Amino acid sequence: MVKWVLVLEDTDKNGEFKKTHIEKKVDYTAVAIAFIRYAAYIIIFFGFLWFVVKYILPFFR
Repeated sequence: MVKWVLVLEDTDKNGEFKKTHIEKKVDYTAVAIAFIRYAAYIIIFFGFLWFVVKYILPFFR
């Protein structure tokens, strides 16, 4: 898991130094899961298309 850190430093009206710390956790496993899912859909689609062309269409000739 990758963690991005953004640190903002600023002075407010009173001259006090203010520091804001923002962390954002990035998880690339969701992207990998989506890629695998859609790759499987494409493989299944082309497998079905190959089956239709190879075995079903010759019956109509």
